[in-house]
Amino acid sequence: MDHERVVRDVTVRLPMASTAVEACQWTVTALARYAPATISVLLQVHDRLRCVAATGAWQVFSTVPPKSGIVGRVYASGESATVDDVTEDPDYLPVRPDVTAEICVPVLDPAGRPIGVLDLQWSEPVELAPWRATAERLAGRLGARIMALGGPPAESRSEKLLRHATAMTSAPTEWDLMAAAIAAARDVSTLSAAVLVLGGRRGPRVGDPTGVPGELEARIRAELTEAGAGPLGRLVGRAHRHGSAYTLGEAGLPPTEEYEPLVRAGVRTLVSVPVGPPDSGGVLLVADERLLRPDPTTVNLMELLAGQAWGAVDRLRTLARLREQASSDPLTGLRHTGPFGQRIRRATPGRTALLAIDVDGFKTVNDTYGHQAGDRLLVGLARALEGALRQGDELYRIGGDEFVAVIEVSRPDEAVRIAERLAEAARRTGRTISVGVALPHPGEPGEATLRRADQALYAVKRHGRDGVRLAAA
Repeated sequence: MDHERVVRDVTVRLPMASTAVEACQWTVTALARYAPATISVLLQVHDRLRCVAATGAWQVFSTVPPKSGIVGRVYASGESATVDDVTEDPDYLPVRPDVTAEICVPVLDPAGRPIGVLDLQWSEPVELAPWRATAERLAGRLGARIMALGGPPAESRSEKLLRHATAMTSAPTEWDLMAAAIAAARDVSTLSAAVLVLGGRRGPRVGDPTGVPGELEARIRAELTEAGAGPLGRLVGRAHRHGSAYTLGEAGLPPTEEYEPLVRAGVRTLVSVPVGPPDSGGVLLVADERLLRPDPTTVNLMELLAGQAWGAVDRLRTLARLREQASSDPLTGLRHTGPFGQRIRRATPGRTALLAIDVDGFKTVNDTYGHQAGDRLLVGLARALEGALRQGDELYRIGGDEFVAVIEVSRPDEAVRIAERLAEAARRTGRTISVGVALPHPGEPGEATLRRADQALYAVKRHGRDGVRLAAA
């Protein structure tokens, strides 16, 4: 094999390439005429190695993590690799069942930094040493031409969207998801600001994810927050009634009323996309201070992004509802025995008080008026007891008509006063309760503290009910 001719034939074509991808494709095509091998060029695009040209395989990997396989090893180290037997190399990524040997060399920029790899795999006997030298010479010329053409190809907007979709899908909280969606909208649209408005129980609200917003984004959030729920609702309603909208990049035209807060913030270019269903969704606003004309493809990508974002929001909210259902009593909405058991294990001796509560005469209500009346009683009483507790106090339903309040106090008499307040709240509903109070001793399990509170409760029952008793120290 005349390796000088191989280098010459490949090299003569490189100046005719007008893009980095063309340069790679022509290199692979010309080299394939001489080397009976599976040949590919992978270049770094964002955080992966993308296969931009290949020949000689039924299927190749589209992208490879930067440290995966022999190609990733060569890219990361910047050093060529000759593998005489791929079955002995744990990093080998199979593309053909009959491959026996592989040569992989880094594609370097003029400063010697790796920007990709040139990979050749053989399925028949071959003298590897001269092919490695030839591959290294060609990779050097290819790297120089790629950099002369502006470097490796940029990540396409659809690839960016796919990458961001993965980040949104894995977001652990709604705030993290908002931050991921906003970052994606900026990156994919190339506009400078993005704001997500989502509906809630108290009406639409402006997302305020973690991170420092840009100047325009901060002004948009401030103006929309100042505008309040009414204008925000109209902004969301417009998007859901009429669909996505975008500006035309023409100066001097007045905005409709819904967009006035955005204009006050300095917005001159805007893409507005509905998010989710009209009753619980919102709107994605992507904006810029420059006077631009977004193309329809940008709008379509923002619609895809909004759909992905809402799917992730809906997933998080569904998981939250399932967790709530799993840890809450379905009748009263109070937390039940599972969370209560976790809470009392964190009790602080002498500070955490357990208030065992039992509804007086509850069985008579069920027997006389039926279980529906009993259920209504429990729900009303639960609300009354919650209202009598302080901020931070916790109320659990641990049985049919049995409740426990967990409160933090500085002295036992403070716990007794709160218990008496609960008893008074119950009386205002037309019912009475018996309450036993206990504070954990050092080293005492929470279950033992609860038993002492129960004993105090039953002492109240024996002495006529409708009262409070502190357990013996």
